Amino acid sequence: MGRPFSTKAGTLASLSSVLRSARIAPLLTFTVGEWQEAATRILAEIPARLGSGPWIVRSSCRREDGAEASNAGAFLSVANVRTDGLTDAIEAVVASYGAAISIDEVLVQPMLQEILRSGVAFTHDPTTCAPYRLVSWSDGADTASVTGGAGGKTWQQAALSPLPPPPHLAGVFRLLEELLQIFGGVPVDCEFAVTRDGDQEALWLLQARPLLMAGTPESEKRQAERLQRIHAKVARGMESHPFLMGKRTVYGVMPDWNPAEIIGVRPKPLALALYRELVTDAIWAYQRHNYGYRNLRSHPLMPHFFGLPYIDVRLSFNSFIPADLEDPLAGRLVDYYIDCLLNEPTLHDKVEFEIVFSCYTLDLQQRMSRLADAGFSKREQGEIADSLRRLTNRIVDPKKGLWRSDAGKLDVLNARREALFSSSTDPVERVYWLLEDAKRYGTLPFAGLARAGFIAVQMLRSLVAVGVFSQADHDAFLASVSTVGGQLAHDRAALGREAFLSRYGHLRPGTYDILSPRYDEAPDLYFDWNERPPEPRHQQPFSLTLPQMRSIVSLLEDHALQADPVGLFDFMQTGIEQRELAKFHFTRNLSDALSLIAEIGEQHGISRQDMAYCDIAAIKELHVAATDARDVLNRSIELGKTRYAETLAASLPPVISHPDDIWAFEWPETTPNYITQKEVTAPVVQCGDRQVLAGAVVCIPNADPGFDWLFSYPIAGLITAWGGANSHMAIRAGEIGLPAVIGAGEELFRRWSSARRLHIDCAGRRVEVLQ
Repeated sequence: MGRPFSTKAGTLASLSSVLRSARIAPLLTFTVGEWQEAATRILAEIPARLGSGPWIVRSSCRREDGAEASNAGAFLSVANVRTDGLTDAIEAVVASYGAAISIDEVLVQPMLQEILRSGVAFTHDPTTCAPYRLVSWSDGADTASVTGGAGGKTWQQAALSPLPPPPHLAGVFRLLEELLQIFGGVPVDCEFAVTRDGDQEALWLLQARPLLMAGTPESEKRQAERLQRIHAKVARGMESHPFLMGKRTVYGVMPDWNPAEIIGVRPKPLALALYRELVTDAIWAYQRHNYGYRNLRSHPLMPHFFGLPYIDVRLSFNSFIPADLEDPLAGRLVDYYIDCLLNEPTLHDKVEFEIVFSCYTLDLQQRMSRLADAGFSKREQGEIADSLRRLTNRIVDPKKGLWRSDAGKLDVLNARREALFSSSTDPVERVYWLLEDAKRYGTLPFAGLARAGFIAVQMLRSLVAVGVFSQADHDAFLASVSTVGGQLAHDRAALGREAFLSRYGHLRPGTYDILSPRYDEAPDLYFDWNERPPEPRHQQPFSLTLPQMRSIVSLLEDHALQADPVGLFDFMQTGIEQRELAKFHFTRNLSDALSLIAEIGEQHGISRQDMAYCDIAAIKELHVAATDARDVLNRSIELGKTRYAETLAASLPPVISHPDDIWAFEWPETTPNYITQKEVTAPVVQCGDRQVLAGAVVCIPNADPGFDWLFSYPIAGLITAWGGANSHMAIRAGEIGLPAVIGAGEELFRRWSSARRLHIDCAGRRVEVLQ
């Protein structure tokens, strides 16, 4: 039986006689009643027992640090108090209690001096209920900067990790283990500080309280068993492979087909299975090979670790090598790409812009100059450039470019969907053919058009890099592009409810998530039909100046690119537009399939919530087999729920560069993508309450096109946790001139989305928390 928790002051007093791994500053505690009756005595007692100051006057209210509610930060503490300010500080702390009762306490301690680091530490992750030791800290004395989300670093380590913690955190880890032992295994939340003590460091415990969690803590043994299996899987994956270039791999949640953006870091089993089915198991490689890159067919791009999806980065980098590049040079190039990512892991959502050479651009020679530092000769650089030039000319070709035939497949997709729904087929067969058609005529051409769209954006950026365009020209061109998202905003202003939903009703914020309502399933959730938004400003057509036209003609000739300026700009505009259009059309098939899957579940007495745990393989089995449908579905759901419980308990870094990262890692701050050159200062809101969207910076988890409904409101800015520079929301924000921060990463997104007011400076590439 462990020692019980008390008030903040009571717990510290109880620990002061038994704690060995950290110091506790002398403390003096008195109740509100005692203060009201004997303030003069207490004011004299403080310097007599605690020295001449300065002191910190801290809250120790009965309503904080309890087993039911922590009320962390709800009450006041006043730091650096001198004798002449002591009465006012105590009165301010008592006033912060509101309706204080006489037994509520006030705690006074000497202020610590020469503080090097301070922070908070948990014995368990309150999100997953798993025994991950979490330490968040910042340099200096202000733990509020960490608890308030204003800054700091976070180290996460499994309870039974075979790795030692970083040396500067070793003392904090010893403290956590001792607190767990003292309190009988009850999860603990503590605050700490590290001060200079001569030529050594001293660790101080500032506070300890029970850590409130939503569920029962997982056992340390169960966590270790899971992580050992992931460690073994990662270690095997990082070995050399007979059919792949590159000596090793890296795993990431954002490179290439970025699962964190599309399905989230912990997708339900159905969403994970659908994304694999439609894209990452096979389609992704077919498209790359069709467009002239290496043949990676039969290689699944997206492994998952107990349901946490990752991209195999070596496989991705192999797929960006032109098929006609010789193997030895291709292998060195893949290794170079991986080394670049290992040196700068914050680029994991920008690998195609900052690391990989996947197409020929007007600034390619300048960008390839860094290859010389990696030992690539001039001849080898020339071979790479020539190979990329041939590939790009084939893709951009105005008559034979594959992107044109890919665009034509969308008409086939729509015609087959209409024929399917006009037939007498049952829901199971409809789901089967919706998904089969989505692959052949939807995601396969979408992948091709997305490749064309990416090359278009790369080419546009290169025009800025070589000085033909200014950044304003770049933004003006993007603003002139007419996408589905832009048309949606216009139609929301022009069309009535029924006509609008007929055209856009299939969209849902979670494209692969059966629990995410479609627009036409919950129209009042997304739109205020009583108030029609104003007509968005029309896109201004973009035109080249005569000097720009001449420069581009000369550049295209110098670089042996076969397109003329008109053909190039037609490709750039159409590539970006068609990419968004393809996504719009194939997601209709997917969205209809999800609605039918929910209907199939309902026919057998299974809720939509439970169907989210069903593997798509169960639906395919019903299509080919005469069997007990309810039994097939329920067995799949039961297995899915069991596996998803493991998913929820696992926590891994966004980039896995070594098998040991499974056990312990520091949460990174990524480098976000800033869209436009604008600034905005505005309150911060989540997307759930449409009444407060106007004039606000809206925070959403990913850059899914289903969030396009946000643009029917006059929002001031946008922040997403996940999403790349070429993601849907990046394009939409650039199109309408909206200041946006795309792909902030978990740490920065958590910090910024919890703020009350932000200043976003896109040109300066910074976000400032104002409140």
